[in-house]
Amino acid sequence: MVKANLFKLVLLLVISSLVAGCDKSPPRQIRFGLSSAVVTLDPRFVTDATSSRLCRLIYDSLVDFDEEYQPIPKLAKWSVESPRTYIFTIESGKNFHDGTPLSAADVVATYQSILDPATASPHRGSLSLIDSVRALGTEQVVFELSRADPLFPGLLTIGIMPKEALSTSTVKDHVIGSGEFTVLGDWTDKRVVLKRIVDGTEFRFETIRDPTVRALKIVNGEIDLLQGSLAPEIVAWLDTQPGVNAAQHPGTTFTYLGLNLGDETLSNAKIRQALGLAINRNEIARHLFSGRARLAKSIFTPEHWVYNDATRQLDYDPEKAKLILRELGFDNSNPLTLSYKTSSDLFRLRVAAVIKDQLGKVGVDVDIQSYDWGTFYGDIKAGRFQLYSLSWVGIKLPDIFRYVFHSESVPPSGANRGHYHSSLVDDLIERAEQSTSFNQRLMFYRDIQAQLLADLPYIPLWYEDHVIVSREDIVGYSVGLDGNYDALARVQRRTK
Repeated sequence: MVKANLFKLVLLLVISSLVAGCDKSPPRQIRFGLSSAVVTLDPRFVTDATSSRLCRLIYDSLVDFDEEYQPIPKLAKWSVESPRTYIFTIESGKNFHDGTPLSAADVVATYQSILDPATASPHRGSLSLIDSVRALGTEQVVFELSRADPLFPGLLTIGIMPKEALSTSTVKDHVIGSGEFTVLGDWTDKRVVLKRIVDGTEFRFETIRDPTVRALKIVNGEIDLLQGSLAPEIVAWLDTQPGVNAAQHPGTTFTYLGLNLGDETLSNAKIRQALGLAINRNEIARHLFSGRARLAKSIFTPEHWVYNDATRQLDYDPEKAKLILRELGFDNSNPLTLSYKTSSDLFRLRVAAVIKDQLGKVGVDVDIQSYDWGTFYGDIKAGRFQLYSLSWVGIKLPDIFRYVFHSESVPPSGANRGHYHSSLVDDLIERAEQSTSFNQRLMFYRDIQAQLLADLPYIPLWYEDHVIVSREDIVGYSVGLDGNYDALARVQRRTK
């Protein structure tokens, strides 16, 4: 299979070279190949990785994180007036891209819009502890909380939008931020063009879903830079091509197998346990990823302060999985039948095929259903699935537990797409949120991770490395653990 893929790649490269030639980007434009489409550039509704990474370039947020996952000021510094009152002082002289000053009124309008139930922002649940937000003059914003939360500043990472833009009928036509990049013209799910304000360099983001086509385009000079979602053998091949550099870096992207607990079959914890025991994650990481993935047992990586090191990795025990399924009346002669939704990305299809094969060996007949990204992601958000695979990108705060696992966070109120309902986990989340002791909170968060591993509302798979491929004249690009595109603020095209 690997040799066949490489043959296809080389053949298409020859044909493409003859037809297209070498279509190099202009000196003041850098083309970035995206593996998935941009869904929205409205930070109130961003839930996918690509949109989130672009929004970080376009908008400024009040707060960001350092390399140790601790909140640091970005647009504003803060002071704690009382355990339930925070005052943020905005950096003076900050303007939106249209020249209007960014003021406290814009911050208030952004967060009031998110908190308004009519907006249906998926971030409303994680910010539900905000009782009120009001301006104090033009440069200060006061957040009053319903309960004390020493981690509160880390929740304020959503891009600030102009108050006037929020009142328009569609924000899509008014993408105005205050970040280092501005949007040029209209954008679509196939193309977004940003301009770096400091020097006018344009960055053209093109959605190229097929990994083979992305590889061909960067070899031909039709794109200059791409990140992620390439099969290991394609990366290895690209690294041998003249004019192209390829590299891998450890990442925090958490990939998992999602399960719909609202489904009568998957609501059975024993079936979920059997599925977890039947998947040989180590084999997939070693062979499909060529070792460029670390096994996961939590949404957080081992480097994070919340990580529960005391829990064990999920066992691979197909014989035990067979026994559990046999007790429930399933075996190879009477298999359990499940559907598995994934994107049309060829590598993700290969991963799904291996999981299908592994589950088939214990008496589970899996029907793989592949869709274009928009249809696939829409189905997942709407809960139209039994099994699916996706990744969480850039997770930094334990508020993710409420957003993904609390009973009240079923879409559109959050991202509990699998309809997981656990009174124990709900209680642990709420007790953690109400605690003013850091050590006690840490204990609750680690208990949550242990309970999730026992309940398996979804099956943790691995943390994927980041892959960067660039033309040799592109310099200065690096990637953080969370895979953000922030380094585009510094990247340059080297002149000969």
